Amino acid sequence: MKIAILGKPFKEEILPFMQGLFDELASRNTEIIIVEYFKTYLENRLKLPENVGSFSRGDDLKGVNYVFSIGGDGTLLDTVTYVGARQIPILGINTGRLGFLATVAYDKVPLALDALFKGHFVIDERSLIRADSDAELFDGVNFGLNEFTISKTDTSSMIVVHTYIDGEYLNSYWADGLVVATPTGSTGYSLSCGGPVVMPQTNNFVIAPVCPHNLNVRPLVVPDKSVISFEVEGRSNNFLVSLDSRSKIVETGVQLAVRRENFNARLVKINQVNFLSTLRTKLNWGLDKRNE
Repeated sequence: MKIAILGKPFKEEILPFMQGLFDELASRNTEIIIVEYFKTYLENRLKLPENVGSFSRGDDLKGVNYVFSIGGDGTLLDTVTYVGARQIPILGINTGRLGFLATVAYDKVPLALDALFKGHFVIDERSLIRADSDAELFDGVNFGLNEFTISKTDTSSMIVVHTYIDGEYLNSYWADGLVVATPTGSTGYSLSCGGPVVMPQTNNFVIAPVCPHNLNVRPLVVPDKSVISFEVEGRSNNFLVSLDSRSKIVETGVQLAVRRENFNARLVKINQVNFLSTLRTKLNWGLDKRNE
């Protein structure tokens, strides 16, 4: 088996668990490659198995069976951009805070590895959002797992986002910005803007304005087979566009549209972890002492 590993720096107390991860993989004769920056970090803190390889963004991950994302949910979002259309299953090991997407706790790694090698897991298919533009925005990595966002670049003036669905005029949002979220992203930025929680396997986008000036404007759920396009204007000559944690300032007049990407992110789920249980445990969904 061949496993690729991406990650972010973690707390010192997690080092023994990470050492155990690599020792266990070595004992199973696993071929390991680690993204370059993370390998350098680990080499100064752990004893890595011999013949560990490395890779960087854009390298062919041919032959990789699984990708391990070691960090928080942000790390997993970044991992999705490395995997892309290869659709290699991703196992999220949580060394961060929330762990909504990275669901394997670092102290449960031995149990997770045992389940993985025995095939005791399910694959959770998650849709992605793709951004198209007449300008180069994200160095060719123009897809994300959570959301696409348009927002103002200054602290005072609103922007106006004229929005169309399949070429038909929807609305002009006078606001600080506009979020178009996937079902996965419905529990992120969109949720903080008053958007609904959407089950992961539903084929929808959520359009949610950020701090709209019109109080009667509300988030809208639309089919993800739609193409959503935008024209942005404001007092400033530019605005900010983001895909998950990646962002870029662009000039007004740039043509923008989003649609569903033609491939998915594939997340490995172990030990009966599902979306509803994660809602309850991570977001305190329906927390009520009467239910205890």
